[in-house]
Amino acid sequence: MELIKESHQRLFPNKEFLYTTKLEYNRRLSPFNANITLHKNQIKINMNLEWKSIDEEIKIGLIQHLLLRIFKKKANTTNIDIYTNFTKNIHILTPKTKIDPHLEESFNKVNNLFFQNNLEKPNLIWGRNSKRKLACYNFHNDTISVSTIFQNQDTNVLNYIMYHEMLHKHFKFKQNNSRHSYHTKEFRQAEKLYPEYKKIEKQINSIIRSTKIKEALSLKKEKNILMPKKKKKPFNLLRFFK
Repeated sequence: MELIKESHQRLFPNKEFLYTTKLEYNRRLSPFNANITLHKNQIKINMNLEWKSIDEEIKIGLIQHLLLRIFKKKANTTNIDIYTNFTKNIHILTPKTKIDPHLEESFNKVNNLFFQNNLEKPNLIWGRNSKRKLACYNFHNDTISVSTIFQNQDTNVLNYIMYHEMLHKHFKFKQNNSRHSYHTKEFRQAEKLYPEYKKIEKQINSIIRSTKIKEALSLKKEKNILMPKKKKKPFNLLRFFK
């Protein structure tokens, strides 16, 4: 049986399957990523090529997870549990080839102070110059990325941000009716163990504000340079008389 149809029938055994389907593997998506669309009567699922060699029972769990999202339903199945456990261990399959020295220094320090050097080193990269997404841990490619606005900031600020993302790697996530919860009670309690975390969070807000102000001033300056001043017409008294 076709994989999407089988996944749907296991998930909704009492519902008739009335869709056409399309399942594609490609390199465009990041490692172990996938997405789903429902257009008219067609369910289309794109999976990263890494999924092609993975056991079908795991892929059925992934497809069921996507189906619940697209149909806005809540449920749990054995396959979703298998898929969730697989996701939590993807880091074992992921090569560690992208490690920035500055971020590595921060990771090693935090790992020593808070994790007894037990946390496996992930990929460590600088992300975009973002003021909203300050950092993130990607389970699919075992990568911590940090916004470039923290490249030249106080070491303790960077270490706190690193600590937050390392907690994500450590606690992973909890599953509840196919929904993943990342900032659990245990996570929040552990986050507060960082010394003077409230003071550092104020510093982070200050860095974001100052970065926005600098960028706004820089943009204004660029506009002034690009837009030449209009030449004033010479004053002519004759225009007042006819």
